[in-house]
Amino acid sequence: MFLENTVNQKEQFGWIEVICGSMFSGKTEELIRRLKRAKFARQKVEIFTPSIDTRYAEDAVTSHDSNQIRSTPVPAAANIPILADNCDVVGIDEAQFFDDEIVKVCNDLANRGVRVIVAGLDMDYKGNPFGPMPALMATAEYVTKVHAICTRTGNLANYSYRKAKSEALVLLGETEEYEPLSRAAFFKAQVRDKVVKLEVKDAEEIKEEKSSEKTGKQA
Repeated sequence: MFLENTVNQKEQFGWIEVICGSMFSGKTEELIRRLKRAKFARQKVEIFTPSIDTRYAEDAVTSHDSNQIRSTPVPAAANIPILADNCDVVGIDEAQFFDDEIVKVCNDLANRGVRVIVAGLDMDYKGNPFGPMPALMATAEYVTKVHAICTRTGNLANYSYRKAKSEALVLLGETEEYEPLSRAAFFKAQVRDKVVKLEVKDAEEIKEEKSSEKTGKQA
């Protein structure tokens, strides 16, 4: 369990904490837990989310377990420093959806003495590093990787497998669109998807060949 660091009164510098993992791993739940503890300590807290994420309430960070805390949606990372003036703690959810400016924003806030807590997906649905998350993890003082449970093996899951057919990088969804998988299950699912695509392609080619032959005979 992560334990909060004590404020360094001599240097007055803050720090960055990153909470990362797959979908359904409890990232937002852990973010909310830390932010509520800061509120209990009577610290001034502000929470920000990318305005692109409208799955739940527009003005609240909400976990998959419906745990909530009030938040402010912003269209870009550059809006955060203006709205976070005089804050002791700044929380940022779904950081993978922000532009690369979020890395500078977080470091600037920490250098001003702010404790910055960031949560986000570390990998996209293809298993590749997601957006600014690698840079945030590299510059953070503390990185906590949380895990879901694989729906196919029961082991720890760190991949977000997309069940929907869309190949768009950003696709908001829940259990109907995504499934947490372990490395083994994710690898097997990817292989199976490639085989299915090949079979569909072959079927289309055969259909086109038959159509061409039919057209040729009619001519």
